[in-house]
Amino acid sequence: QVQVVESGGGLVQTGGSLRLSCAASGSAFRFSDMNWYRQALGKQRELVAAITKGGSADYADSVKGRFTISRDNAKNMVYLQMNSLKPEDTAVYYCTSELLSRTYWGQGTQVTVSS
Repeated sequence: QVQVVESGGGLVQTGGSLRLSCAASGSAFRFSDMNWYRQALGKQRELVAAITKGGSADYADSVKGRFTISRDNAKNMVYLQMNSLKPEDTAVYYCTSELLSRTYWGQGTQVTVSS
């Protein structure tokens, strides 16, 4: 069982920045693909950013050039640096860990961008 815990959400003005952190338990972290999803009120959940066990990153078109995903295998951590935030980035952000065909979800962290 992998436990995933997000932190770092909050309220920020348009154009501001936030860094989300995700801590995943277990010794197999370095073998896990990690993702950030978000879900805005009344909207479907979407994949925002992904980073493979090998460190390759991919992004949704809506955040390319503004968000950066990174990982620190020594600390079992994944980060999402979010710059140039827009009101449409407001959502609950979830971190997931994918390992051996199973996906583990965190409880989410709220990001609110005020206009």
